[in-house]
Amino acid sequence: MVAKYADLRAKLKEEGRWDELDKLPRNGSAVRLKNRCKLTGRPKGYIRRFGLCRVQFRDMALDGKIPGVTKASW
Repeated sequence: MVAKYADLRAKLKEEGRWDELDKLPRNGSAVRLKNRCKLTGRPKGYIRRFGLCRVQFRDMALDGKIPGVTKASW
């Protein structure tokens, strides 16, 4: 989405048309690029190795949907 709106955003910034820039989608801004959960889009608690947030990771691990991951017990 950032690449899609990059040229338009740059053009509007040069011309100083801030009101039109405000109408563009917020996720089109390069500043908002961040690791997000692939299932829910949650930005916090992201586990990079799996591409999931901690909540979804736990649910999928308990359901056995992530191979090689089991709940620790001792």
